[in-house]
Amino acid sequence: MVTENTLKCFKAYDIRGKLGEELNPDVAYRIGHAYAKHLNAKKVVVGGDIRHTSEPLKLALAQGLMDAGAEVIDIGMVGTEEIYFASFYLDVDGGIEVTASHNPMDYNGMKLVGRGALPISGDSGLNDIRDLAEKFVSPFDQAADLSTLDAKTINSKKMDFSFHWDEQDSSQILTTSEAASSTEKSPLEELPNKALYHQQSILDPYVEHLLTYIDLTKLNPLKLVVNAGNGSAGHVIDAIEKQFKSANVPVEFIKVHHEADGSFPNGIPNPLLPENRAATADAVINNKADMGIAWDGDFDRCFLFDENGRFIEGYYIVGLLAEAFLLKSPGEKIIHDPRLTWNTIDQVEAAGGKPIQSKTGHAFIKERMRLENAVYGGEMSAHHYFRDFAYCDSGMIPWLLVAELISVAGKPLSELVNERMAKYPCSGEINYRVADVSVILDKILKHFSTENPVIDRTDGISLEFPQWRFNLRSSNTEPLLRLNVESRADEALMKAKVVEIEQLIHG
Repeated sequence: MVTENTLKCFKAYDIRGKLGEELNPDVAYRIGHAYAKHLNAKKVVVGGDIRHTSEPLKLALAQGLMDAGAEVIDIGMVGTEEIYFASFYLDVDGGIEVTASHNPMDYNGMKLVGRGALPISGDSGLNDIRDLAEKFVSPFDQAADLSTLDAKTINSKKMDFSFHWDEQDSSQILTTSEAASSTEKSPLEELPNKALYHQQSILDPYVEHLLTYIDLTKLNPLKLVVNAGNGSAGHVIDAIEKQFKSANVPVEFIKVHHEADGSFPNGIPNPLLPENRAATADAVINNKADMGIAWDGDFDRCFLFDENGRFIEGYYIVGLLAEAFLLKSPGEKIIHDPRLTWNTIDQVEAAGGKPIQSKTGHAFIKERMRLENAVYGGEMSAHHYFRDFAYCDSGMIPWLLVAELISVAGKPLSELVNERMAKYPCSGEINYRVADVSVILDKILKHFSTENPVIDRTDGISLEFPQWRFNLRSSNTEPLLRLNVESRADEALMKAKVVEIEQLIHG
């Protein structure tokens, strides 16, 4: 029997949808079943973020996996990178994180990886999983109420109720530490397939792995503001703090919006929004901290603030992290995206590394890193990828490396980035809604053709001139153009070129 509805929650790189209409227990079950069938998976790790709907969706997903013959290891309330870590650390066939990251409250989603934490997106399996899921009918009512959905009700398969999204109950959410310490008998233990479901914490080995990227003895006394945004990062910070104390590492954490709370009382955790930066910046200033760190909901991205509370563009962090790796391992390859490049190329080459450009997006960056055996890859959007982390992105490794770097350099973060920002001032990414992307791109190419720029089409169009360059690319999901402009030590020129290109776009 084929369902009449297509699954609109499947996107180019992951799964995201509006709760109820696009994503519900029925859909989650079908995704789990299709994932296991497509990968012929025998063992899969699952986890979910702090959103109140993540736990019941995760359990429906788990039931679909089990009914397709897969053993499920549930690692509890975790960030996306903990699923990545568990996928290679536990040597399983793959992993699925239920998360909507920084999307609105009435959304949720999933990020899927295969064995070895290989990304599953678009043509690398996600479309096939979608096709299988669309053809499969689950035993669940599509209108299931997630507020009453727990392990017991999922497995009874009696789902004859309707959605009430304002009644979500987070009491079932299990952290990684609670998963390991809980002595309560799971309702799943009473089922015929009870052997297929296990709860396990990977927090301790995960944190131990994180700390291998730095030398704890090199950390100077530091005061760090950490803002989890009431998302999933807090429990990891607590575990790192515990390790620091046991090793007598002189780092003090000042915690802001630290408690995990799926109602997000301080707003959706998205530090890219200027209005969400004040809490971190103010805490840095008021506490005379050395650095501020803020994360999004599933903490796969981290955002840094210097000791003056100034937000540091992700572009300049890429160069810093590349330098941190190359100081330890000269000659390594570094992958970067094409949106803003000059600063990264300059820092990588100066440190004895080899910069290599890749198309924007995690699937492309990870693929190129594997091809080149690159030690690190960075995007200006605050996604940072690490070879020893199965080429996956992490929001925890970057701030650890920067903390070590400012300790070793004996300089504040502001001093490390000021020179770079002055040498290569940038616009940051600017979005424009347009009717026809291709028409605008052709218009801009024609306008600048008389200046004989170097043209690169790795991702959209990049035009390079002697003293400035820009990248203009279309969004994968919306009729948007995304512009990034940089110059050589001439902020006024950079700003003037932004205005010139804007006039072409709007004209």
